[in-house]
Amino acid sequence: MVTVQSHSSGPQGPLSPPQAPPPGRPWRAPYAADPDASRGRILPEPASPTRTPFQRDRDRIIHSTAFRRLAHKSQVFVPHEGDHYRTRLTHTIEVGQIARAISRALGLDDDLAEALALAHDLGHTCFGHTGEEILDAAMQAHGGFDHNAQGLRIVTALERRYADHDGLNLCWETLEGLVKHNGPLLTPDGAPAPRHARAGVPAPILKFDAGFPLGLSTWSSAEAQAAAIADDIAYNAHDLDDGLRAGLFDVEDLREVEFLRALVDEIARWRPGLERARVIHEIARRVITRLIEDVIGEGARRLQESAPATADAVRGAGRAMVCFSQRMEAVDKALKAFLFPRMYRHPRVMKVRREAGEVVQILFDRFAADPSLMPEDWARNAHGADSEARRLRHVCDYIAGMTDRYAVAECVRLTGSAPSLR
Repeated sequence: MVTVQSHSSGPQGPLSPPQAPPPGRPWRAPYAADPDASRGRILPEPASPTRTPFQRDRDRIIHSTAFRRLAHKSQVFVPHEGDHYRTRLTHTIEVGQIARAISRALGLDDDLAEALALAHDLGHTCFGHTGEEILDAAMQAHGGFDHNAQGLRIVTALERRYADHDGLNLCWETLEGLVKHNGPLLTPDGAPAPRHARAGVPAPILKFDAGFPLGLSTWSSAEAQAAAIADDIAYNAHDLDDGLRAGLFDVEDLREVEFLRALVDEIARWRPGLERARVIHEIARRVITRLIEDVIGEGARRLQESAPATADAVRGAGRAMVCFSQRMEAVDKALKAFLFPRMYRHPRVMKVRREAGEVVQILFDRFAADPSLMPEDWARNAHGADSEARRLRHVCDYIAGMTDRYAVAECVRLTGSAPSLR
C-alpha cells in the first residue's frame, strides 16, 4: 500500500514530494514495469552485467545526437531572447526530474520513467510547434508531420550510430511509452481514439506497430503516465517563470487564477517585500510542488482503488492511473487558459513565430525543389527515393532535425538573408 503524507518545511508550506519508501531503500510496487521481465528489443542483445534494460535505454537516449540538439531548439523563446529561458533540453531535464520524483513515490521504475521523459521531445523540430505546423502543412499530401511519430522514427531508424542497426534499439516498454504517453491511440475495435479522430493515427506509428506491436488500444505503463503528467507540470511552472521574467505579464496578473492568487498571497505573508526575482522563483517552485504532490496523492488513491497486480493490469485499467485529481485538473486547465493568450499568443512571441515559420517554409521549398542543396548523404537519399512522398520525407527529416540556429544559417546560405526573429 502506498501511504502519502504531506511534508511541510516552514511557513512556505510543502516543499518536496513525499517519498513512499525511506530514501535510498529500493522498492518496486507489483504494478511497476519490471526490467527483468521486459518484452525485449527488435534486435535481441546480450544482457548488461551492470545496467538494467531501462537504464541502458536512458543512457542511449542521453548519448543520442537528437538529444544533444535539444540544447539549441526553442521551447517558447528563441536564443536571442536570453540564455536563461528554457530550451527543449532544459525543459526535458526538468520533466525527467519530476517524472523520477513521482515514480519513486509510487513505487515505479524510475529509470523507465526517466528514459521516457528524456525522449518525449526528441521529435520536435527547430522553432518548436511553429516548425511542426509548417512541416505538417507542407507534408499534408504525404502523411503530414507529427512530432510524436517523428520521435519514434528517430529512435528506431534515423539515429545512425551503431554498427549493427539503425536507431537505438530500445526496449518494447520504452517504445510503447514514447508512443502512448498521452493515452491509447486506438479504441478496442481499432478505430482512432478521440484525440486522433480528425487526423487519424500518424502513419509511421501504424506502420511500426504492424511489425512490432505496441498495443495501441491500451493505456501505457504507469511510468509512461508519470512522464506525461511530468511534462504538463514542468511547462506550466516554467512557462509562468519565463513569462514573468520576460515581462509578458506581471505577478499581479496571476491573481486572475485563484490557485495562483493563493500562492502570491502566501508568499507575501511569509516574506513581505520580497524582491521580484525571488517572488517569481517562489511561485514556480510552489506550482511544481503542489502539482507533484497532487499527482502522487491521486495516483496512490487510484492504484489502491484498482489494485493492479501487474504492469499489464495498469495498461488494461481503462483509465489513467497517474494523473491530477479532479480539483487539480481544473487548476491545470486554468493555468493553460491563463498562459495561452498572455504568452503563447503574445504579440512579441507571435512575431517571432511568424518569422520562424518563414525560415522553415523557405528551407522546405528550396530543398524540395533541389535536394542537392542538402548535405551529400541527405541529397543522395532524396535523389534515390522511389516516390515523391519518400523524397519529400527525406527533406522533412533533414529540416526537422535542425537546431534553430542551424536553420537560420541554412536560410542565409540559400537566400543571403534570414528574418530577424526579433
